[in-house]
Amino acid sequence: MPNTMKHTARQSPTRTLATLIRAMDDQRAVTITYISSDGEESVRTIEIHDIRTTRAGRIIIRAMCRMRGEMRTFHPAQIVTYTVHRMGFAMDAPADETPSTHMAKTPRRLISLELDRDYPDPVTLAA
Repeated sequence: MPNTMKHTARQSPTRTLATLIRAMDDQRAVTITYISSDGEESVRTIEIHDIRTTRAGRIIIRAMCRMRGEMRTFHPAQIVTYTVHRMGFAMDAPADETPSTHMAKTPRRLISLELDRDYPDPVTLAA
């Protein structure tokens, strides 16, 4: 993935989420411009360890924040821009941080459709 800032307003939330999931799976650091709940903008480099849904159905990102040096929660809707880096993870998640086994079916299905559209199976294309 190129190291260019992607503006979340210029792509679908599903596309943004699919890219962040891919970064998590590939264990790639991501730099985000983030608007906190009090309206402050900050730039953070994070290492995404889990993307899950809350009981209320809200998607959250659990990531090690290199600036804070600890596991933090980020909301995808508050990410303004992001860059996926070639560099891998440099921090370990705390031992008590376990990946979620609960993922809503609708976002997973949407992510799958988005990935299939953007990265079609080369075998199917050749046929």
